[in-house]
Amino acid sequence: MLEENAAKEWVLDAETEYRFELDLGTSIAITLIRGRAEIFGAELVEGKPYLFGSECKAAVFTWVGCTIEVTGQPPTEYISDETPMSAYGNLHIALEQMRVKALANLHGSPVPESVHLAQSKPQAEISAEPPRVLILGPENSGKTSICKILVNYAVRAGQGWAPILANVDPNEGGWACPGALSAAAVHGFIPTCSPANPLGSAATSAPTTLSSNAILPLVYWLIRNLGVNIQEKSDQDPEGSAAGVIVDTPSSFGSSSGTGVNDLRQKLIRACIDAFKINIILVVGHEKLNVEMQRAYGSMLTVLKIPKSGGVVELDHNYRERVHKYQMHAYMYGETMPSPIGIRGGTQGGETLTDFTLAPSANVISFSDLTIYRIGAETMAPSSALPVGAARVVSEIQPVLVDPLQPGSGLLNAVLAVLAPYHPDENERYDEELLDLTVVGFIVITKLDIPHKKMTVLSPTQGSLVGKTAIVGSYEWQD
Repeated sequence: MLEENAAKEWVLDAETEYRFELDLGTSIAITLIRGRAEIFGAELVEGKPYLFGSECKAAVFTWVGCTIEVTGQPPTEYISDETPMSAYGNLHIALEQMRVKALANLHGSPVPESVHLAQSKPQAEISAEPPRVLILGPENSGKTSICKILVNYAVRAGQGWAPILANVDPNEGGWACPGALSAAAVHGFIPTCSPANPLGSAATSAPTTLSSNAILPLVYWLIRNLGVNIQEKSDQDPEGSAAGVIVDTPSSFGSSSGTGVNDLRQKLIRACIDAFKINIILVVGHEKLNVEMQRAYGSMLTVLKIPKSGGVVELDHNYRERVHKYQMHAYMYGETMPSPIGIRGGTQGGETLTDFTLAPSANVISFSDLTIYRIGAETMAPSSALPVGAARVVSEIQPVLVDPLQPGSGLLNAVLAVLAPYHPDENERYDEELLDLTVVGFIVITKLDIPHKKMTVLSPTQGSLVGKTAIVGSYEWQD
């Protein structure tokens, strides 16, 4: 139990940061006493306690110096004067130049003289395209933190930018549940307070009093679908598209463990480049990967190597498993942030705490009420098991119907994505059309009653599931 007055002041010099790591069951509050400071690019408001929990690991950085008060006792805390923030700041300025020039080009006007841009390049050499950035790096390289810094700096620029942040790491969760891909236009700061909501809350799981409720993410299963829908939004709002796109990727894109795996990795990177029309690749602290990307794409787009922060924490498998549980629990019930003793009026990611919690419903439905599909090779025999000369009839991304009555259906405790309905004007139906439908929510099957052909489904809302279609992934969750 934390002592009521377990508070300590830390004085940070210019361009240093206070780093902390929380263990299971611990929480802290950080208050900016004087000066200016930020957490992954999001500014702290002076005098307001910011709460952190659920094994959060983060850093408070200052450009000009500050004093902060930390209430609670993090197991790991220290100040570092070796940070990559200068490099990240210069990168932001270069991306800002591209945004301004893209918007000016759209209006057919010169770059405004009133915009103070650091001349890292002559204006003639700055691309007139919006920045569309793909961030690559190995495991535990800090890619998501860099994404948040770049997005938050764009929002802070005061130009009304709302860059699109796309998360194609199914292990991360983003604004969805683990296993899906998501993207959203970000109008306000992305908060950092808990890995249960790594990119902040969205309209599907946040109280209406929170500004994050304005985020309406797109959620899909395929990179292609996410890219197509982002492009459609850009076509409808050319001025908004000048803010650009930043794409966070899984660690598997930045490492290889064999020829076959490397070929698949290259295909996925290429799929991202094509889907999001990438014009900049950022490689985080990995010389070999940087050389590889330079050789493959250096003639077509800009490839830059950026430093990895020394504050990046090595995260093991058990930690990631706990984070998945935090994310699922937060999706179903909302997130409550415990305050250290003695703290009142704390904020969660900079937003005022409320007593709001979600009240998920457990509904019993018939097997026939919900049509369930599974995607992927695990539903089929391997190619090597096919008869000699036989070709596979079912593709590896074709949806395969799942029968709850069959032994080994894998539905108990499985997380399912409920899909939007088919377009009413389309007469023909084909199975792979499912992959073009956006995800409208997630449910968990908590009980299977085989004799009565019934199942119990936990959902954050009380809407009917009759006639709906869902896709089952590989994630399971038990409350």
